[in-house]
Amino acid sequence: MTTMAQQTTATADGSHGTAASAVRRHELAAFLRHRREHIAPEQVGLPRGSRRRTPGLRREEVAHLAAVGVTWYTWLEQARDIQVSVQVLDALARTLMLDPSERSHLFQLAGAVDPTPATACPSVTPAMRAVLEQLEPYPACLQNSRYDILAHNRTYGLLLCDLEAVPPEDRNCMILSYTNQDWQSSIVHLEETQRLMAARFRAAMAGHLGEPAWKMLLGRLRTESPAFREVWERHEVVSHRSKRKEFLNRHVGRILVDHTDLWLSPDVGPRMVTYVPADEESRVRLEKLHEIALKGARG
Repeated sequence: MTTMAQQTTATADGSHGTAASAVRRHELAAFLRHRREHIAPEQVGLPRGSRRRTPGLRREEVAHLAAVGVTWYTWLEQARDIQVSVQVLDALARTLMLDPSERSHLFQLAGAVDPTPATACPSVTPAMRAVLEQLEPYPACLQNSRYDILAHNRTYGLLLCDLEAVPPEDRNCMILSYTNQDWQSSIVHLEETQRLMAARFRAAMAGHLGEPAWKMLLGRLRTESPAFREVWERHEVVSHRSKRKEFLNRHVGRILVDHTDLWLSPDVGPRMVTYVPADEESRVRLEKLHEIALKGARG
């Protein structure tokens, strides 16, 4: 039998939890309103117009840009007790142009864990970074099965684009291959590469179908790339394999390399991706690229 004291404690605990949740919802609502009101329409490609009375963006504009319902977003700004998925939070963070600290704050207020790749990954140890550096001038990086670039050496950083100029949340080979023009222009056989990567991604995703980070990446690719949507509908599947690749680097020109995946764990988790020159000309050009990268780092 439940005693009066136990009932009082349970009620108090429940009230406390409800109160804390309500506080978070109101803080989230205020934060969203504040960010919305401080983004000019021109910043997101919208005309200002002469009849605009709302400072910043309207609610319906945020909802449209984030691909969520207007009513649902209005409820969110009204601190209604509704569930918010990580995919929606990610879309809102991008729409409201949140920086990393603001994005983290958004997820904390929503009581959710941000599934995007962190700038610091526990699988990237100092020893692994040392190995990447020792492989120079050959390009190399660490990737997970979702194609997030977890770490890279200086030659890899200039191989396909200036990777240091890419925001950490966009350092994903799928995203870059389908949306980044500099990255795309460096791949000689782009359509073949995109198709192969999509097939590999589909094969890898079979073991992660319920994970928010995978679903979010897939949703972003579908939203931002018509080319990906077309390839994805083919339902092609292929396993990872070593392959010869050809790049057209903007600094040193054509580079022909042999690509190898070195798996770092038995459960096919993170892997080290290496590119070894396939001919003498490519070796010389990779050495020149490495020199350029070193000069940039010193500058």
